[in-house]
Amino acid sequence: MNFEKGHIYHIYNQGNNRQDIFFSNENYWFFLKKIETQILPYADILAWCLMPNHFHLMVHVNEIEIDEKLILGRSAKSGCDSKSRPDLDSKSRSDLSGRMISFNKSIGIMLASYTRAINNQQGWSGSLFRKETKAICLTLPDCISPAWYTVFGITSINHISPEKQYPNICFNYILYNPVKDGLVKKPEDWEFSSFLGISGIRNDNLINLNRIK
Repeated sequence: MNFEKGHIYHIYNQGNNRQDIFFSNENYWFFLKKIETQILPYADILAWCLMPNHFHLMVHVNEIEIDEKLILGRSAKSGCDSKSRPDLDSKSRSDLSGRMISFNKSIGIMLASYTRAINNQQGWSGSLFRKETKAICLTLPDCISPAWYTVFGITSINHISPEKQYPNICFNYILYNPVKDGLVKKPEDWEFSSFLGISGIRNDNLINLNRIK
């Protein structure tokens, strides 16, 4: 994944062999805490959706590298477990400074930490997610196909100004994914997406409403 500041990306991954990655409501909420810790220091979130066997994030990248202390501080405030960096003992954590962590690496830490938690819960071992997490830029014209845009087998026709239209296509796709997959009849009926926050039905600390507007 290659990120550039000031651009919008669609980040997504799914379970190995399309297996489930969430097994209870607590799993969904735990993963959202991971997103808060590992994604928000780098980006504004425009849309998110957690599905039984995959997830979607649409983000505006503000930083591609930050001091790890900022992530560890956010982790402590959010109530996330302290095992995101098992290689560091408590003294090393308190002494840590100046270590720059890339957005790429932070996403990897998020998925690895969640995988460890699920493996412990289920008595499993090995990878939970597909090896490669996708990050498609929606606002750099050179990264956009001039004819079509495909996500999980769904193809949308390109518009005259792809750098303006693609974010809208992706935004709507993410919010209506639970309806498309037959989990609910209306997007507001799916608890684990940003639709409720964007609609003002509930508070959502992950999304940036000003950036969305």
